[in-house]
Amino acid sequence: MNIAIVGTGYVGLVSGACFAETGVNVTCVDVDATKIERLKQGEIPIYEPGLDQLVMKNVKAGRLNFTTDLASVLNDQEIVFSAVGTPPDEDGSADLKYVLQVARTIGQNMNKYLVVVTKSTVPVGTARKVHDAIAEELAKRGADVPFDVASNPEFLKEGNAIKDFMSPDRVVVGVDSEKAKKTLSRLYKPFMMNNFRVIFMDIPSAEMTKYAANSMLATRISFMNDIANLCELVGADVNMVRAGIGSDTRIGRKFLYAGCGYGGSCFPKDVKALIKTADQNGYSMQVLKAVEQVNEHQKTILFEKLQKAYHGESLKGKTIAMWGLSFKPETDDMRESTALVMIDKLAEAGCTIRAYDPIAMEECKRRVGDKVIYCRDMYDAVLDADALLLLTEWKEFRLPTWGVIKKAMRRPLVIDGRNIFDVEELEENEFEYHCIGK
Repeated sequence: MNIAIVGTGYVGLVSGACFAETGVNVTCVDVDATKIERLKQGEIPIYEPGLDQLVMKNVKAGRLNFTTDLASVLNDQEIVFSAVGTPPDEDGSADLKYVLQVARTIGQNMNKYLVVVTKSTVPVGTARKVHDAIAEELAKRGADVPFDVASNPEFLKEGNAIKDFMSPDRVVVGVDSEKAKKTLSRLYKPFMMNNFRVIFMDIPSAEMTKYAANSMLATRISFMNDIANLCELVGADVNMVRAGIGSDTRIGRKFLYAGCGYGGSCFPKDVKALIKTADQNGYSMQVLKAVEQVNEHQKTILFEKLQKAYHGESLKGKTIAMWGLSFKPETDDMRESTALVMIDKLAEAGCTIRAYDPIAMEECKRRVGDKVIYCRDMYDAVLDADALLLLTEWKEFRLPTWGVIKKAMRRPLVIDGRNIFDVEELEENEFEYHCIGK
């Protein structure tokens, strides 16, 4: 089976490599010629555990190819996936210009039946716009070529994307014709043979499912952060509360961890887009608006705790160590990360920032330049520091040698934004310790 995937970002490249691993012949397409040349040479532009090996394996096997020219390969394909970016517009809505550019290119060049599948996260109604854009280009050519449009949203977690793709909780596919369903059933047959759930539904429901799923997870996070902030005021422990409610099978344990706010490429963007979709249809998503407000405040909570630890005195001239820059472990993605908010606030307050992250240092340099001092390891970061802020729960941060850290710091103050440290161990080493929700 031959398929093309347009867009070699996170979704497109992971999807292409994983489909190739199941025996499909995949052509990945991108307008960025430099990126395509790098991929041909085995250079992976994103960090995702195991992805470089998977790409190289399938390139070597001849199942995974790269090109900048969609038109030249279009008519060799049965399915074309659109996995291009849908960045938020200024008003919070998803910008569909790249999605529609792909649709127009397909309409201008297709000569046989295709299933055109939207893989990007797009608002409800996008499939209809894609259909209309293709049909308009065919009409300009006077061509009568049959095609179907489908929706197949991704549910990949950064840092665990390959496992998520190859062993999915579910695969959601939106179709409006039996022919499209049969074609996509053939593509996903290896997954159905392994008893993974492939759920077929109408296209608008598939488009909505992606936004609803991410918004639900974001809601759980913001709810627990709200509870955590109240726990601090009333003397409760959010970790005990999480254990108490998570044991309820109606609630479950996942995404109930309090912290210093969510970030990344999905949750902030998708919450905004769903709010905007509702507004455009005359409805107000009041719960999600509150979710967004709680999260924006939570990204500043560590700065507030730092100010409180210094009893409101000026932080100018203080040296602050930061452990973690990416929005979560096992990725270099800093989009909407709490670290970016904290760097701005600390810099505005006149602090010197000594930062370390196992993967995201180059990404941070690209984003903020010399606003921070980039340290060689976690222990280098705390040298002469007046406080240590933990922002990302990388595994290597979980069991530090506190005796060494205390000797290196000017003031033994730790503010834990992910609740990963043992309070008793820190107290034994005579640290002042603050976390979330205690």
